Amino acid sequence: MQSDQIKKGVERAPNRSLLYALGFTEEEMRRPLIGVVSSFNEIVPGHMNIDKIAEAVKAGVYAAGGMPVLVPAIAVCDGIAMGHVGMKYSLISRDLIADSTEALAIAHQFDGMVMIPNCDKNVPGLLMAAARVNIPTIFVSGGPMLAGHLKDGRRTCLSAMFEAVGAYHAGTLDEEGVREYEENACPSCGSCSGMYTANSMNCLTEAIGMALRGNGTIPAPLSARLRLAKEAGMQVMELVRKNIRPRDIMTPAAFHNAETVDMALGCSTNTMLHLPAIAHEAGVTLNLDMANEISAKTPNLCHLAPAGDTFMEDLDRAGGVWAVMKELADAGLLDTSCLTCTGRTVGENIEGARNLDENIIRPIDRPYSQTGGIAVLRGNIAVDGCVVKQSAVAPEMLRHEGPARVFDSEDEAIAAIYARKIVPGDVVVIRYEGPKGGPGMREMLNPTSAICGMGLGESVALITDGRFSGATRGASIGHVSPEAASGGVIALVEEGDRIFIDIPNRVIRLDVSDEVLAERRAKWVCPEPKVKTGYLARYAKMVSSADKGAILE
Repeated sequence: MQSDQIKKGVERAPNRSLLYALGFTEEEMRRPLIGVVSSFNEIVPGHMNIDKIAEAVKAGVYAAGGMPVLVPAIAVCDGIAMGHVGMKYSLISRDLIADSTEALAIAHQFDGMVMIPNCDKNVPGLLMAAARVNIPTIFVSGGPMLAGHLKDGRRTCLSAMFEAVGAYHAGTLDEEGVREYEENACPSCGSCSGMYTANSMNCLTEAIGMALRGNGTIPAPLSARLRLAKEAGMQVMELVRKNIRPRDIMTPAAFHNAETVDMALGCSTNTMLHLPAIAHEAGVTLNLDMANEISAKTPNLCHLAPAGDTFMEDLDRAGGVWAVMKELADAGLLDTSCLTCTGRTVGENIEGARNLDENIIRPIDRPYSQTGGIAVLRGNIAVDGCVVKQSAVAPEMLRHEGPARVFDSEDEAIAAIYARKIVPGDVVVIRYEGPKGGPGMREMLNPTSAICGMGLGESVALITDGRFSGATRGASIGHVSPEAASGGVIALVEEGDRIFIDIPNRVIRLDVSDEVLAERRAKWVCPEPKVKTGYLARYAKMVSSADKGAILE
């Protein structure tokens, strides 16, 4: 066992003395040492129940012959961090999580790990750590939140809450109406109830083979979540005994499966940042062009919020991620030979899975669209690509041309939107919010929700070198690469320039000649960094572009 490095031989007597200080018995000392990486805290709703999940995991590990030890991981609530300087710390927490988990695992010579994430950057951060450390590991998340209910019986969620603020500024909803959303949008513990980034990543953890069935969809308040946690604790011991490691599971084929499921589910655009970053740690290369190749042959089968009015609890009731995978596998769209954390292949896992509600999971021959939920666009304004959740775009906005309304920060843009300075036909451009320029690549849920809430979602597009929440809908195009702070063409856009968007043909173009762009570039001066000290400043110096997953180099 790897933990023999701290437990075996006379030379390790000092190490053992410290384990005795923890209360270990001699029998427990002989067991495999399993790190239970808990991201429990009392500020993130998706993590407030993880203390109970962790105890269930520990019970499962102990019952199966392991010695569980609880260790921490941080997590940021993107909703609470939204719209202020705190959002700069969201994406960058992903790398802190990966680095700190690596340090804990190797310093203490764990034989295996059970990762317990839930919210947005916590899941990919721990997947990155799993691939990097490469000891037997399994995931069990805190689970999704239940949908909320308004007084008239309609169900609601966080994305509707943000749009309600836009409706208030448009004069179509009063303060009492906003209050009703405020008190009912988030009714329980768990990751917010739509197919936002947290739930997208937890579902894709199943798809890639690192979590048991139901990890992405069993609602957080249900006792089934505790049973799943115990099963995960027991299953990690099987992985230890069989020496099945993350890189045995997270192969190129497994990542392609994950991207295929991503397209079918209509996941958050943030998956286009996280999957390449996780793959990088596993020694696998994913690029944005692969996303379009997979999208071209993968039908979109689900329209959960914000794309539709169904929620994670509905997907769970309909059969969950494995039911979606069965639809895809039967059409020959998945590699069913991939090994998973069950010790079996994808094909063996999903053999008995069934689609129990064809209104929630469309059959493969009756999809919402013939292509996947995400599209990567290219053009002179995004030579290295940009990303849009096409499944959440109104049909009339799949092609759009309009004048650029240019803002050098999210704050400037949101002020203009609320002041009703944005009109139908406009293309809002928000720049210097990329990984380096932000720094930290803030989510743009406030401006996109304001646009939709003010009734402009079918007539206004938004493009940015920042990124979006999974709760964003509409013609919202992010991850523009190269970013403005790196001298990308988005830095050269001027007020009134025409921008052409054609999502079906994967094209985005600034209608300005190369000669004029060259003149503008000669005059362009990169602004001073917004942050010059601390972790943000270090991050800005090391981070790559969004098309590479915003990894640290």
